Amino acid sequence: MTRKRRRLYGVLLGLAALGAATAMALLAFQDNLVFFFSPSDLIAKPPSADRNLRLGGLVETDSVKKLPDGRTVEFRITDGPNTVAVHYAGILPDLFREGQGVVVEGRLVSGVFQAREVLAKHDETYMPREVADALKKSGHWQEGKKP
Repeated sequence: MTRKRRRLYGVLLGLAALGAATAMALLAFQDNLVFFFSPSDLIAKPPSADRNLRLGGLVETDSVKKLPDGRTVEFRITDGPNTVAVHYAGILPDLFREGQGVVVEGRLVSGVFQAREVLAKHDETYMPREVADALKKSGHWQEGKKP
């Protein structure tokens, strides 16, 4: 084998190793990728049941129900035109209440969102950008006012 051919094989082997490493990194990244949806987005185009996602909007008034076990809560998140039922087993943030902006992370299972984590806004002026954009799009957000 000539030096030129050995060099060519070395370069090709290096490119193949680089391609394999890139593919593995992208696959690992895809497993940790979490998309944001509003209730309208979720109803219009439901994701697969094994897909982790974030759902954001306002906690619908008179929708919060604490189950007898004292740990499980059911409520609905709305962006105005659409609502999605949420089931959460855990301790809610102190700022969680009806009419409050919230983002939940979990999976959609048989039309009910099974939340693993619930995040409430921390003061009157903060709203996650994605939630604010979804509320603006649906006409339920006004600049300078609380939602």
